[in-house]
Amino acid sequence: MVPRISRPDGRPAALVGRQGRQGRTRRRCEEALGGAGMTYQNIKLALEGRIARVTLARPDKLNPLDWSTVKELKAVVARIEAEPGIDFVLLTGEGRSFSAGGDLDGYVRLYRDPPAFQAFLDDFHAMLTGIEQARAVWIAAVNGVCVAGGIELLLACDMAIAAESARIGDGHLNFGQLPGAGGSQRLPRAIGLLRAKHLMLTGELLDARTSEAWGLVTKVVPDADLLAEAETWIAGMATKSAVGLAGAKRLANMTLDTPYEEGLRQEIAFVHRYATTEPDATEGLMAFKEKRAPNFGARKED
Repeated sequence: MVPRISRPDGRPAALVGRQGRQGRTRRRCEEALGGAGMTYQNIKLALEGRIARVTLARPDKLNPLDWSTVKELKAVVARIEAEPGIDFVLLTGEGRSFSAGGDLDGYVRLYRDPPAFQAFLDDFHAMLTGIEQARAVWIAAVNGVCVAGGIELLLACDMAIAAESARIGDGHLNFGQLPGAGGSQRLPRAIGLLRAKHLMLTGELLDARTSEAWGLVTKVVPDADLLAEAETWIAGMATKSAVGLAGAKRLANMTLDTPYEEGLRQEIAFVHRYATTEPDATEGLMAFKEKRAPNFGARKED
């Protein structure tokens, strides 16, 4: 299956390309993503201006995160990250599931081949870390079941919205398994230690509203409105500096592995460099002062 690259007409200007760079941005995206020649069996990829849509596309199996899918996701993360015209990634699942996690039959085979299982774990971790550290903002739009590897994928994203049908949990112990793709570390950081232990030890799946109350997602909407609401989030962020978005994500992620005092020092250094060297910082202030929309530039490489 060739990745589906689409550019529907009538998209909001902020989503089609950065101000003053729309045509050039579209051409760069088409060459980088449309011409790469990579094919996917388990994922659909669509490009719409500044948005990459990534859809897990094995609905008959509830979109499992088996090794082949993990490899494809890892490749997609790298391709999107290499394209400076993409600022937002909308991740969802096809059918009635975001992802039900790993392929149990596949795990049985991997357990009999320890080196292969280690390679699978390494690929899974690399893929999720790639999402976490990406410059683009990754938004998980959770539909239906999101469990085991599915919640580990959700936790690596920057933002999350859920459909009313969503059921979210760890669930590994329901099948005698343990979270091996970062779930044991990201889940307590996301919702607190006691709640994380509750989900891990009981295997309970939370409904959408409880997931929102616990902090796994930040909004719940009717199923029919899921993608449209996520696009509304993106439209709002698209008016902001792409450099600033990447910087804010990077600063927030410092809390994951940086001691508090060191994080404060790094924040000072990072913000000083941004404010004194990045034109978007001054442009934002001048636009506010002059009561006009800001004209932010293209994101620079780090």
